[in-house]
Amino acid sequence: MSDLQWDEVKSFFDLELMGVLPDVVVPNASAKDWQTVFDLVKARGWQWEFRQADTTPPLPSAAEALARLEDGEVGELHVFPDPGMLVIFRLMSAEEIDFDVDLRELQGQAGVDRLCGFLAEIGRKLGKRVLMLPEGGSQARPILGFDPAVDRVVLLADPRR
Repeated sequence: MSDLQWDEVKSFFDLELMGVLPDVVVPNASAKDWQTVFDLVKARGWQWEFRQADTTPPLPSAAEALARLEDGEVGELHVFPDPGMLVIFRLMSAEEIDFDVDLRELQGQAGVDRLCGFLAEIGRKLGKRVLMLPEGGSQARPILGFDPAVDRVVLLADPRR
């Protein structure tokens, strides 16, 4: 059974209200947490492409990718955990894991299930909260997220508003 039901959360998947690419964050992260994500992507065999400075180099260590921030080179790790589901990790800071999901790919109960499964997998691996916000939204007002205390994705806002 899914953590969330489409009929309850469909407003959180509305492209007009949420934006096409809502923000997802893991606050209070570290370079070690980024490396854990890189290792998870490889271990799960997910298709991926790393992009940095208009190139597509092999996936460096997280420490190497984060060190390039000093030169203004923000890396992006494009991951396809499921066919038709794109997740874009943006290496902008060691202190926060930041990524986008494309809501156009996550409509209906199957989309909710895929999103919940992915957020839970990241959250469990890191042992941390994973928060989804409207595109450009504030971390102070997440709408849903993985909560490691209850080991599932939970609503953090009222979807009827």
